[in-house]
Amino acid sequence: MNKIKTETRPDFPLTMENYKLLIVGFAIIVIGFLLMIGGGSDDPNVFNEKELFSFRRITLAPMMILFGFGFEIWAIMKKPKAKSEE
Repeated sequence: MNKIKTETRPDFPLTMENYKLLIVGFAIIVIGFLLMIGGGSDDPNVFNEKELFSFRRITLAPMMILFGFGFEIWAIMKKPKAKSEE
């Protein structure tokens, strides 16, 4: 009774492509947070409204962060391409 062991590769739910896409999504989120920083003043008695409430900080950065989180969800849910067995 000679049993031959066949090596089977475990099927992981995420492939290398998913991990690469997750890194891209994480980079988009980090860029969004970096766009949000700044706008402060060295003098606490001065309020710089135009700098603080700029389009970049109020609109663009949150949209990039939300897009990054949406991209992350898509990267996790993306199914791997079917392998052709010959």
